[in-house]
Amino acid sequence: MIADLQHLPRLVKRRSPLVHNITNVVVTNFTANGLLAIGASPVMAYAREEVADMAKIADALVLNLGTLSAELVEAAILAGKSANLHGVPVILDPVGAGATPFRTTAALNILREVRIALVRGNAAEVANLIGETAVIKGVDAGEAEAEPPVDLAVRAACRTGSVVAITGREDVITDGLKGYVVRGGHPMLTRVTGTGCLLTSVIGAFAAVEPDLLTAGAAALAFYGEAATRAYAAAGNRGPGSFQTAFLDALSEMDQYPLPEEVLSGHRVSAGRGFVQ
Repeated sequence: MIADLQHLPRLVKRRSPLVHNITNVVVTNFTANGLLAIGASPVMAYAREEVADMAKIADALVLNLGTLSAELVEAAILAGKSANLHGVPVILDPVGAGATPFRTTAALNILREVRIALVRGNAAEVANLIGETAVIKGVDAGEAEAEPPVDLAVRAACRTGSVVAITGREDVITDGLKGYVVRGGHPMLTRVTGTGCLLTSVIGAFAAVEPDLLTAGAAALAFYGEAATRAYAAAGNRGPGSFQTAFLDALSEMDQYPLPEEVLSGHRVSAGRGFVQ
């Protein structure tokens, strides 16, 4: 499986896909620089007057609900419908879903109005998207019950009809029929704001060049985690500032290094909706 993914970072650099981001103000600069680092072409366009036109010429659309407003939701739906009409994959990052009724309702409205190709969130966000209770504080999630995220991811994929990626200590991604567990990364990712949001946009870049969304998402998760591991080794334990710089450098080199075989394991979904080898 690893060998099947190795060409994707090179393909991103070669094609330089246009990734339209409707994202939050906290992470805009970091997201743009991260996408540039992997060879993609970022555009940040939020105005309702142009989002439909921008989405139809993009290669992927990423909707991120971090700094939420009614205007952003309206723009996201307009862009999403245009992307659907023109065959552009739409990636949703439901940041903080479950933290407030407004935030949860906004995410559900987008899911209802737009055909979402892939959802990327933590366990609590994904649980709240499918009406399951999970504790969340602000836009930082707590644990979604005490169950394996695999089971939650499979339920969410089946209910939403989207590929679902749940990120955490281990990442899980599934289309409801088969899936992958992705290992790697580094805890320092949690000390730099916007690393999760950038990951969603990186998934968008991979989805722009690989029509199989499960494969695209698994590859993005695996390479992103490996870049974090390498960045920490390069920066040492000097703190998040050094790590952030090293991480952008590592992202720019992700097309040059092989993935360790143990990073990714493939599974099929059992009758009980969990993963089996």
